[in-house]
Amino acid sequence: MRLLTPFDHAMLRMESARTPMHIGALAIFRLPDDAPPDFVRQLYNAFSALAFLPFPYDSVLAALPVADAAYWKKTEPDPTYHVRLDALPSPGGEADLGALVERLHSRPLDLTRPLWEAHLIEGLENNRFAFYFKAHHCATDGIAAVQTIQSWLSTDPGGALPSGGKVDESGDLSLLQKLTILPRRIVEGTLATAGMLPNLARMALGPDSFVRTAVRTPSSVFNQRLGPHRRVAVERMSLATLKEVAGRTDTKVNDVVLAVVGGAVHRYLLELDALPRTSLTASVPMALSRTEDTLNAATGFVTPLGTELDDPLARLQLVAAHTRRGKHDIDGLSRGAQDYFALLGLTPLLLAQNARLATRLPLLFNFTVSNVVLGKEKRYLMGAELEYIVPISFLVDGYGLNVTVIGYGDSVTLGFVGDRDSLPHLQRLADYTRAALADLVEAAGSAGQ
Repeated sequence: MRLLTPFDHAMLRMESARTPMHIGALAIFRLPDDAPPDFVRQLYNAFSALAFLPFPYDSVLAALPVADAAYWKKTEPDPTYHVRLDALPSPGGEADLGALVERLHSRPLDLTRPLWEAHLIEGLENNRFAFYFKAHHCATDGIAAVQTIQSWLSTDPGGALPSGGKVDESGDLSLLQKLTILPRRIVEGTLATAGMLPNLARMALGPDSFVRTAVRTPSSVFNQRLGPHRRVAVERMSLATLKEVAGRTDTKVNDVVLAVVGGAVHRYLLELDALPRTSLTASVPMALSRTEDTLNAATGFVTPLGTELDDPLARLQLVAAHTRRGKHDIDGLSRGAQDYFALLGLTPLLLAQNARLATRLPLLFNFTVSNVVLGKEKRYLMGAELEYIVPISFLVDGYGLNVTVIGYGDSVTLGFVGDRDSLPHLQRLADYTRAALADLVEAAGSAGQ
């Protein structure tokens, strides 16, 4: 029996009809040169065998009332429900694909079934097809999801789908173990919180404190009551260009990405005549050490994005100073304290969402910017080359934008997901990242001369 952790459970409790808590990925593949006309159907049939399913995609949620907890119960997923074959009208453009994925990502998962869906989408122009996968955040975080996708892909063009996945072989808990789950978690949480308190006090000190940044978060158009529908936008960047800017400015690639997003938001909000006088802030998830069985392992900090600044270099240096401090503060916590610090950060969102107070409480940040890495090597799915992959995350009520970055090959792809009702022209925001990066490249080049 595998229990949901307190963090997993929080993700589950945040689910609502307007805010489904799944994360997704859209992968674009090029058909092999010798692909038969029914290649995508063959792939669909291979996936429908469900031989590749790792835990917990072979399980359903079950309640454990005696411990006020939930656990994963082994089941037999229905392949005709979980694996689906879709097609775009010819010629299937990326706008058609985007419209389909927006609808698929807006639909909540059925919590009475295993918490995932896979869609193979044929008919994409230029001899391509797409694969869209989504899973609930209580079952996986971005890093674990990427690891699952990696397990389906091969660096060998002739590679086949994996023949099996990791199985949960843990046995049932005794009655005593079940009865002590809640007391044990209370004790663990109390000890972790006590260990955090001295660090929390230090975290609030200094001009680059992410605690101070969080409490100064301004209101913005991104922070409204959410509707049930989503928009998705995509932009791709050269990894070499990002590394060049980072090298010239003594910053990290992730700092450059955050500054580019800040520059794009600056222009987007100026056009809407909705740019706050003080900087918007981003929640930046930070991966934690994990075991093979870990489903969720991340905490995070808040950084300003320099959206009030016109100078792209000043924006980058502001971001870099705060991310250095944020990472240092998180690294200063014990591993157990890091888990409970993550839970502490989720608690206001959980309470606000369940009490329907999200837009009435002070903001902790304006939106989230996270990043994961798929790898440098080319990947293949039954001989079809992966061109790029788009991460598509979730939204919480009152926080209507999420940006996730994934590195694959020689490029970085930004996946934007926004509330359809409150964020017009989301693709413009994605497009503006291109101009923001160009401005930063020019500024970094001039500074280095």
